[in-house]
Amino acid sequence: MTHFKKFAMTLLIGAVALISEFMFDRPRLAFMIIAITGGTLAFLMFVEMIKTLRSGKYGVDILAITAIVATLLVNEYWASLMILIMLTGGESLEDYAQKKAGQELQSLLDNTPRTAHKLQGDQQLDVAVDTLEIGDHLVIKPGEIVPADGRVIMGESTFDEASLTGEAKPMSKKVGDELMSGSVNGDSSVKMVVEKRAEDSQYQLIIKLVEESKEKPARFVRLADRYAVPFTLIAYVIGGIAWWVSGDPVRFAQVLVVASPCPLILAAPVALVAGMSRSSKSGIVVKTGTAVEKLAETKTIAFDKTGTITKGILEVTGVAPVDGFSEVELLRVAASAEQGSAHILARSLVQAVPQLLPVTDLKEISGQGITATVDGMQVKVGNARFIDVPEAKTDTTAIYVAIDGKYAGTIYFSDTIRPEASKTIANLKAQGITDLLMVTGDGRTVAEAIAEEVGLTEVHARCLPQDKLTILTSIPKEKRPVTMVGDGVNDAPALTVADVGIAMGAHGSTAASESADVVILKDDLERVAEAVMISRETMKAAKQSVLIGIFVCVFLMIVASTGVIPALFGAMLQEVVDTVSILSALRAKKSAKQKQHSMIIQN
Repeated sequence: MTHFKKFAMTLLIGAVALISEFMFDRPRLAFMIIAITGGTLAFLMFVEMIKTLRSGKYGVDILAITAIVATLLVNEYWASLMILIMLTGGESLEDYAQKKAGQELQSLLDNTPRTAHKLQGDQQLDVAVDTLEIGDHLVIKPGEIVPADGRVIMGESTFDEASLTGEAKPMSKKVGDELMSGSVNGDSSVKMVVEKRAEDSQYQLIIKLVEESKEKPARFVRLADRYAVPFTLIAYVIGGIAWWVSGDPVRFAQVLVVASPCPLILAAPVALVAGMSRSSKSGIVVKTGTAVEKLAETKTIAFDKTGTITKGILEVTGVAPVDGFSEVELLRVAASAEQGSAHILARSLVQAVPQLLPVTDLKEISGQGITATVDGMQVKVGNARFIDVPEAKTDTTAIYVAIDGKYAGTIYFSDTIRPEASKTIANLKAQGITDLLMVTGDGRTVAEAIAEEVGLTEVHARCLPQDKLTILTSIPKEKRPVTMVGDGVNDAPALTVADVGIAMGAHGSTAASESADVVILKDDLERVAEAVMISRETMKAAKQSVLIGIFVCVFLMIVASTGVIPALFGAMLQEVVDTVSILSALRAKKSAKQKQHSMIIQN
């Protein structure tokens, strides 16, 4: 039975009891109806509480049970009914708040593409997305969702990637540009080639992560349980003193009615779901509430280098032609020759040249290079042995070019630091995280130079996957929780062993994303600092909301102990406290800047 149905049934039972007493003058029957309902709910809560105690935890449900029983024993059965309405209504309100806060996550599930327009010869066939294979050609019409990851092969259009990356501005895509599944086409049809099967594509990965985040319960959801023992003792002490001083057991019941823990139980889960929803808007999928808690308390962050601190894409950083050739000519001829190659360096070359020359007779020799005819010239591009020249002494990657049988020059490549890396590290330091490590398989000289440039505080170089595990597990307790940020298959074990694993999922491996607790969907390292900031603001809102609930309840208990708050009215006040707690918790859905902006508009 859903919480809403329980609430509706409680209201129906209350209506029957009300009619029995005030229309048919049968107060005894009304008492029996409420007593049976209250007793049943109290018993079910007691059974659940025993299970909680056996698991080594202590909850605040005992207060609600005691309040129901106490009000029935002193014949305040209408107050008991109000407690029942409060509990079932509070659960329904929690469901509503979670649904409202999680609408952005659910929208991903609702918009999953089911069919695709596949080109087969001259025909266009509508096929199930699950049947798509790598190499299939598709037509994406205006307003349609891209069903699988791939590249544009004909046409040009803008694509909305907001649900994937959090980027509000539509992205222009032309021939050769990547298309992410789940992005929405603008106003022009394009043709694309599928590069990943639908089940391996970005959108399906996000769907899987979202479903995991909905299925995995958060250990931190019952934040109020941390305060359960002192809060329960305070309630019993105030109620006991009120009973002892007045000699009236009704005072004890009146105190426990306003001490009902419903607002405490509601505050944390609503705040966490609101914070996770806010993260999703920024292209950050957080799988569990536990990840939010640990990320908010993170003291150490370790970064992989390639693909994380650096772009993970080799770019042309130098062109050294021999006499008779210019840099522009050498680069253009080499890129033109490589335009049909699938090698990673070929892609980097092609991206560096805006206009390519026509190429024919392309032949690729595995592990050596390519030969081709470019605009009538015989071109060879490959390693030093393939071109038959001495290998350059450099730490960077180099390829060699020969034109019409003559050595024409060398082109150098290197992995470049992300432009946002330094800003990200500075942002994390500003948030109080001073232990920022690099753990990489690369050599120490390169690693230390990059770490110094971006502001990392410690370097561990030439690390195998097992070395990364050793480093992370050896971090002392006072510097934990520790967060690991990576993007490759070799990072998956480290992401798993860290207190929080963050995967750069835009171009990273599926293994890394599945192992991580948090996945950054946009290829932007700044989202790591943003994830920490959102987590901290979320936990701040959750804790403040719980404490607000506690202070309001304690105040009401003190007032109720004087006898000025009848039990029935005290139960009604709890609905007000519920509303205050939920509204406070929903603050986690907005950033501090958004809250400030709202206040300015209101004023």
